[in-house]
Amino acid sequence: MQLLKNVRVYDGSGDHPKLDILLQNGVIALVADHIPEPEGAEVITSGHLCVSPGWLDVGVQTADPGYEHREDLSTAAAAAAAGGFTAIACFPNTEPALHTKSEILYVKSKSTALPVHCYPIGAISYNVEGKDLAELYDMHAAGAVAFSDGKKAVQDAGLLLRALQYSRAFNGLIINTPHHKTIAAGGQMHEGLMSTSLGLKGIPALAEEIMVQRDLSLLEYAEGRLHIHLVSTAKSVSLIRAAKKAGLPVTCSVAIANLCFTDEKLSDFDSNWKILPPLRENEDMHALREGLADGTIDFISSNHTPWHEEAKNLEFPYAESGMIGLETAFALCRTYLDRTLSVQQIVEKLCLAPRRILGLDIPKIAQGKRAELTVFDPEAKWVMETGHIRSKSRNTPFLGETFTGKVIRTFSGK
Repeated sequence: MQLLKNVRVYDGSGDHPKLDILLQNGVIALVADHIPEPEGAEVITSGHLCVSPGWLDVGVQTADPGYEHREDLSTAAAAAAAGGFTAIACFPNTEPALHTKSEILYVKSKSTALPVHCYPIGAISYNVEGKDLAELYDMHAAGAVAFSDGKKAVQDAGLLLRALQYSRAFNGLIINTPHHKTIAAGGQMHEGLMSTSLGLKGIPALAEEIMVQRDLSLLEYAEGRLHIHLVSTAKSVSLIRAAKKAGLPVTCSVAIANLCFTDEKLSDFDSNWKILPPLRENEDMHALREGLADGTIDFISSNHTPWHEEAKNLEFPYAESGMIGLETAFALCRTYLDRTLSVQQIVEKLCLAPRRILGLDIPKIAQGKRAELTVFDPEAKWVMETGHIRSKSRNTPFLGETFTGKVIRTFSGK
């Protein structure tokens, strides 16, 4: 039994009352202005204690099955819970890929005992190779919440077109990452003054923007539902803003790192800052923030991409791209975006919008409802140490960083 004492509620209603909430056996037993402390109850309190429906991160690389040396479902779930997420939507870049109903059922079965809900995203193509369309409907029937080739952007326009057309029959969501691999070939970071000064081959903004324009054109022709995952340039935001105004059923997301930092972070060749999409210029970062604030960008992703030591602790050109992000997403929001997003807007971007887009119910904070909650203190200060990392991998540049905003506890309602 847990008692959340004098906690401010953020549930999207517009009101943020301070209440007491009593939890018992995964259920909200009572919500009131004041609840006397029951004998034996764990009392949870903090200087600025807040609660919201449980957060959901979309596009998590769990690496399970096949790459468990990087991450597995249990460690990804532990990292998610530590970062305030009660649910994750897992990308299909595993071995075997999540490309049939068997792999979808594997994720669902293996995650039943975990502290967070794991929603599998089925592959668009067999083995995420971008060639043959996978059995989308079978995966949908087995519990896939969307379809994507994850980190492998679909290069074949015809394949993406067929996926959009086929998924219309059951209102399926197609997620694509805008990255043209031949334009970006060999790129190590954003193409600009910084890449030139460092002597590194750049990834042009065009490699993203041409894919955004292509995917929007395909959507206009095929209809269906499209989510453009992890935009990073000012022009991408402008293209999607115009498409939304024209009535296209498109949504998009952004990685938290791209909202907070620019390519100047790569000046000392720290491979932990080597990510995809790459950190871009100041103009892009501010355009992303504006797009987030005005609703063009629907939600924030942690872009959690675990890599083992041997893949990241290398000379910069040889290191893999990606950093872990589940444990630090909220803290980065509060530390770097406090002038862009209010606490309620952070809840919208980490919880409400991703659930709406995936068609998942938003947990209710009311008596008798399942207690799927995130409890946090938006003002608490803390320093990230190795002991805070629950992921199996350690590829993060934030060790020793002082953050504002700390997750106190998560309850998954299981």
